[in-house]
Amino acid sequence: MLKPIALTALASFSPLGSQPEAIWAEYLKPTAVIKEKQIGTQKVPVAALPGVLLEQVKALRQSDHKYKSLDNSVLYAILAARQAVQQAGWNDSDVFGINIGSSRGATELFEQYHEEFLTTGKTSTLASPTTTMGNISSWVAHDLKAKGPEISHSITCSTALHALLNGVAWLRSGMADKFLIGGSEASLTPFTVAQMQALKIYSTDTSEYPCRAFDLNKTKNTMVLGEGAGMLCMESGTSDKALAYVEGVGYATDILEHGISISTEAACFQQSMQMALGDLPVTEVDAIVLHAPGTIKGDASEMAAIQKVFREHSPLLTTNKWKIGHTFGASGILSVELAVLMLQHQQFIGVPFVKHQTPKRPLKNILVNAVGFGGNAVSVLLRRA
Repeated sequence: MLKPIALTALASFSPLGSQPEAIWAEYLKPTAVIKEKQIGTQKVPVAALPGVLLEQVKALRQSDHKYKSLDNSVLYAILAARQAVQQAGWNDSDVFGINIGSSRGATELFEQYHEEFLTTGKTSTLASPTTTMGNISSWVAHDLKAKGPEISHSITCSTALHALLNGVAWLRSGMADKFLIGGSEASLTPFTVAQMQALKIYSTDTSEYPCRAFDLNKTKNTMVLGEGAGMLCMESGTSDKALAYVEGVGYATDILEHGISISTEAACFQQSMQMALGDLPVTEVDAIVLHAPGTIKGDASEMAAIQKVFREHSPLLTTNKWKIGHTFGASGILSVELAVLMLQHQQFIGVPFVKHQTPKRPLKNILVNAVGFGGNAVSVLLRRA
């Protein structure tokens, strides 16, 4: 039998705030935190960090001269990681691994340095070291004075859940007994928004809910960008501090027709969900936190995959992208946060503009899905502690 893996701390830094009580209070509200904001030369709907968190970012940047040149994606990760490690009670004597990823990385800095290069033909000394993808986890390791292995990666929108997969692998192999995993994204930049608009997936909806994630009747794409970071402390074995346990993990990749395609019935999700479930009957899954990016095909294909796997035994279904937008590489860990909060509070958080769903029993097992460009799906089955 595989050794249990406990989630002993979870911290986030997002448009919902950074304190668990405040984040849960926001989830209880049927309102989105998405608002129009000036991004470059245009106003678009985004889910941005609140002012109080931006002040924390500013204070961190000014606290150390080495931090002044870092991208926001790094600073978000540092702040969330500090909180997670403190919550877990890890100290200087603990040896733990770190795996933090990002889909876009140092987007804002890269755009600034590239513009400088186009204008002057030259670039600043720190352009390269501050825009490498490994920048996030390496600076977190530096800030925490960590002694264990440090890993970075980018696997588009499933980045954070791939970090969780890596953490599970290290813990189950016995090569580590503690791992900090997560994702961070600071992608509210003109170039990033323009890329999503070029794909014709960005929302132009001006209603109360600009992102219609999980609305299967929408007639246009409604993806909205968000920003933030999420960190998770994982430990091998059972723990009195456990918020939840990783019961199963699954992963798969679609055969692509083009660079952003996903099959009509999301074969990758069918495989990843079945792998995560293992021998657990589908009737034992109480809820699924969908990836549901708010695009017509993305939402519909994930639903088709769920119908294939669960048939007439569909669990409760939800997503958080209607509320906080799509945070790319951080989105999976923020979905895990929603799942853990629902398990802790024994309350299902639905999507306000879809049919109301009522739990018929206590919440025990929740599945979390993520998939990115390239059809790389991950599913994680969480069990109540």
